[in-house]
Amino acid sequence: MASPVSVYNSNSLDPRIRTTPRDSLKMELLADVSLLPGEERVIDKDVIYICPFNGAVKGKVLITNYRLYFKSLDADVLVSLDVPLGAISRVEKMGGASSRGENSYGLDITCKDMRNLRFALKQEGHSRRDLFEILFRFAFPLSHSLSLFAYLNQEKFPENGWSIYKPVEEFRRQGLPNNKWRITFINKNYDLCDTYPTVLAVPFKSTEDDLKRVATFRSRGRIPVLSWIHRENKAVIVRCSQPLVGMSGKRNKDDERYLDLIREANDTTKLTIYDARPSVNAVANKATGGGYEGDEYQNAELVFLDIQNIHVMRESLKKLKDIVYPTWRNPTGCPAWSPHTGWNTSSWCCRGPSRWRTKCPAGTRWWCTAATAGIGRLS
Repeated sequence: MASPVSVYNSNSLDPRIRTTPRDSLKMELLADVSLLPGEERVIDKDVIYICPFNGAVKGKVLITNYRLYFKSLDADVLVSLDVPLGAISRVEKMGGASSRGENSYGLDITCKDMRNLRFALKQEGHSRRDLFEILFRFAFPLSHSLSLFAYLNQEKFPENGWSIYKPVEEFRRQGLPNNKWRITFINKNYDLCDTYPTVLAVPFKSTEDDLKRVATFRSRGRIPVLSWIHRENKAVIVRCSQPLVGMSGKRNKDDERYLDLIREANDTTKLTIYDARPSVNAVANKATGGGYEGDEYQNAELVFLDIQNIHVMRESLKKLKDIVYPTWRNPTGCPAWSPHTGWNTSSWCCRGPSRWRTKCPAGTRWWCTAATAGIGRLS
C-alpha cells in the first residue's frame, strides 16, 4: 500500500500555528546527520519539499559547506535527500512575495543528475533570502572566491588516491602489450596532447615519429589511440579527434598510413570509422579547419551517427526528465517531440492503481502505452 500523501502548505511553517506532538522531533531531526571531516553546518530551516511522488512533505533542510540534506518530519511519509552541492547546476527563486497559491514561493534547484528539488517557504519576511544566498554561495564556490570542498576535506586515507589507478597495470589486465599493440610513454609530459593520459596504447608497427606527425593533423593532437580491446577476438575501439582537412581538402599521408596500421592490427579488411556528428556539421567544420576522413583513406568506411550538439542533447535530456517525473509537467500546450528519445513529451502521466496512463491534452480519452509504462517504471 502506498504511503499516505501529506497535505501541507507554506503557511504550516508559521511558528504561531499550534504545534503537534511530532514537532518535538524537530530539534533531533538533523542530529543524526554524519558530517565528513572538514564539513561544517551553515544553516538549517523548516521547509516544504514538493516531492514528485508524495506531494508536499514538511521537514527540515540542512545546508553545509558540502551538501544539502533534507529529512521529512512526518513519520508516515519518510523522505530524505542527501545531495552533494557539487551536483547542483542551477538555483532559482520560485514565485514572489505576491504569488498566489499554495507552495508557490520558494526555491527551485536543478541538479546535474536530472533531479529537480523544489522547496516551499512562507512568504513573510523574505524567508528564503538567506537560504538562497548561502546555497548559491557554497554550490558555486569558485564564483565566490571559496575553496572547493575537496581542499577542505580532512579525511585520511590509507593510500595516495593518485596512485590507485595504474594505467600500465590496466593495459596488462586487458592483455596489452601484445604482437599487435604496444604501450608508449611519448605523452609523459603532455607534450603530444595535453588532454590525453601519459600512457597510451598504439599500433605495434607505429614509431614515435609517426605519432608526432599524426598529431599535427588531428585536432588538439588527439591521435587515434586504443580505448578498449576484446579479450578473445581482439577487436578494438580506438578514439581520436577530427582530422584537420579544412576547406582546401588537405591530406596527410602519415595519418592515412597510421589508420591503415590500426586496420592491420585489428585483423580486418575494412576499418569502420564512426563520426558522432551529423554529416552537415562535419562539412561545416571544414570552414574552421576541421573535417572528416574522405575517400583518400583506403580500406576505411565512414559512418555518421547524427548526434546533435550539446545544446540539443541537453534539451532532449530535459524532455526525457519531463516524462520520468510527470507531476512536474503542464498538461496543456503544444506537442513536443524529442527525436533522441522517440517520445511525444506533450503527454502527461499519472499513477493509477495498476498501470500508467497517458492523457492527450486535446481530448479526454485515456490511453495506456507501453512506452509511457516503461519510462514510468524507471522512477
